[in-house]
Amino acid sequence: MADTNVVLLDFWPSSYGMRVKIALPEKGISYECKQEDFEAKSSLLLEMNPVHKMIPVLIHNAKPICESLNIVQYIDEAWKHKPSLLPSDPYKRSQARFWGDYIDKNVSYMHSFTLHLQLLVKNSKLVIFIEAFLIVNIVLVIYM
Repeated sequence: MADTNVVLLDFWPSSYGMRVKIALPEKGISYECKQEDFEAKSSLLLEMNPVHKMIPVLIHNAKPICESLNIVQYIDEAWKHKPSLLPSDPYKRSQARFWGDYIDKNVSYMHSFTLHLQLLVKNSKLVIFIEAFLIVNIVLVIYM
């Protein structure tokens, strides 16, 4: 499948969008990234993701793919001629999926909190400090 017509609708601090921004270059896919504004969502975002009206959305050949884990799976399947993003061993693949799900359920909520905080505070340095503090504490909880 060609790398043409690949657009990512994203919001720069989004961990969900970051997942997609890691997968695309891993597969060697060039893409255009369009930044969204949570306070004034674009008509393109509302058209491409009418259900959740949220990022990330991957648009490939004018067709939208929503939700980050779904997008990563799509990327892996649509560009099969390039090395897979997941290990070939079924056990290792299941472990990778486990940790992706774990992050969604236990870590990403914190990132969503800081995104909302950023909209309220309007001081990105303070928000980055708070987010880094929360990430360090989560890592300590996981590994202690």
